[in-house]
Amino acid sequence: MTRPSPAPASTTLSQTIDAAATVLAEAGVATPRVDAELLAAHVLGTDRGRLRFIEAGPDFAQRYDDLIDRRARRVPLQHLVGTAAFGPVDVHVGPGVFIPRPETEALLEWSLTQRLPDAPVIVDLCTGSGALALALANDRPDARINAVDDSESALQYARRNLAGTGVEVVCADVTAPTLLPELDGSVDLIVANPPYIPDGAQLELEVAEHDPAHALFGGPDGMRVIEAIVGLAGRWLRTGGLVAVEHDDTTSDRTVECFRLATCFDDVTARRDLTGRPRFVTARRTR
Repeated sequence: MTRPSPAPASTTLSQTIDAAATVLAEAGVATPRVDAELLAAHVLGTDRGRLRFIEAGPDFAQRYDDLIDRRARRVPLQHLVGTAAFGPVDVHVGPGVFIPRPETEALLEWSLTQRLPDAPVIVDLCTGSGALALALANDRPDARINAVDDSESALQYARRNLAGTGVEVVCADVTAPTLLPELDGSVDLIVANPPYIPDGAQLELEVAEHDPAHALFGGPDGMRVIEAIVGLAGRWLRTGGLVAVEHDDTTSDRTVECFRLATCFDDVTARRDLTGRPRFVTARRTR
């Protein structure tokens, strides 16, 4: 991979970013200009929108070149800056935790529009970085929220992101049939972005090499964890309680069928993300 040459003293910040964007484009990065600007803003400790007002210091070029080189080798942008934006919040991320994706923001938006009782009980299953739990806690500070995951490396990030919110972080396997019996019949909302990619699926380089496989793959058909979550929802939700589960592009119909076969849900609805792809299913417990 060709690295950008260290910028001479006469090179403007704009020219340096232009050169970096070219390098990233040649490396196949999907948004080379945006990434080049975000990395420059990160090094300079400013916002991307203020770059035209900033003058780079003498140590900028080497630090920036190193980050551009790593991004060109397809290290995720979020790992390089240490955070990921998710809806109204930013969360700390890095090796060992799944990077929250914009596609999941559709599930978040649906959740934020639901009419829940005062002081609702909410559970975020397969919480990873805690992004969904954090966004929900910010919107409903009165809620009692449990964020559940079985990856200790992921939970290290979740605990950091959720510190001071009152969210209870629980280390547990969501496929365990007897998980948290104290929640039976008491939960108002369950959200989940579980491992749902079918085993053996081909993934983009950044995903395959940097997102933990444990957070990606959900068995031969991608449904192993989803089926367990439907079972938990049938046990935990109060009558009228709601659940939203993200799924693979190819398994929307199977997820809908899984809820319908459970017989204790109605209003089972397949929903799409902001790009129009089938992304998550919602349901309501009837009895």
